Order: sequence, then structure tokens, then C-alpha cells
Amino acid sequence: MLFNLDKCEVMHIGYNNLRADYSMDDINLQGVADERDLGAIISEDLKWQKQCSVAVSKAYKLLGMIKRNFSDRSKEAIVPLYKSLVRPHLEYCCQVWSPHYIKDIKLIEGVQCRATKLIHGYRI
Repeated sequence: MLFNLDKCEVMHIGYNNLRADYSMDDINLQGVADERDLGAIISEDLKWQKQCSVAVSKAYKLLGMIKRNFSDRSKEAIVPLYKSLVRPHLEYCCQVWSPHYIKDIKLIEGVQCRATKLIHGYRI
């Protein structure tokens, strides 16, 4: 199988990495700090902060879309919309990038807090 050298990149993982230059067919490969694979963003320090922030950003966009387009703000309307539209973005591939830093956990929990503010009569 032939490689597309324009799409080949190198990620140096770890802190004590020598960051050697790699080449294929006398073409130096470009180094990257993070890479998206199967929908999850993997960084060179193996922290999931960028994955959490991207997932939360998508979730907030969807909450805004729900707020703009649905006038019925009852619990019976918002909860199914949240479960079907927002939660999949927060839970996708979470077995791999499960957040363990407090700042990432609070970032994700902020989405649920904002979703409860959409429901009339439910304020935190």
C-alpha cells in the first residue's frame, strides 16, 4: 500500500522525547502537536483538555440552537432534546478520554447546568 506523503505527520509523545526528524522518500515529515483520530483529539502530552473543550463547544452550540428554535421550555420538551442532541457529543468516545482533571469535569458539568437553566422553573 502506498502512503500519501502529504497526509503523513509525526507526533512526538512525552517530555523526554528527542524530537528526531523523520522522512519518507527523502521528504521530511511535518510534526504536529495534536491529531484527530476517530473523532477524538489526541495531543502530544496525552492530556484530553482540547477534546473536552471541543466537545463542550459543540454542546453549547446545540443548546443555543435548542433555545432559539424551541419555544416550549417545559421539562418534557427539553430533556429529550438534551438527551438526543447534546449528550452524544459529550459522551462520544468517553471511555478513551474520560476527564479526570477537575477543570475538565467542571467544564463538562457546566453544559448540564446551562441545560437546566433552559427549563422553566428549574434554576440552580
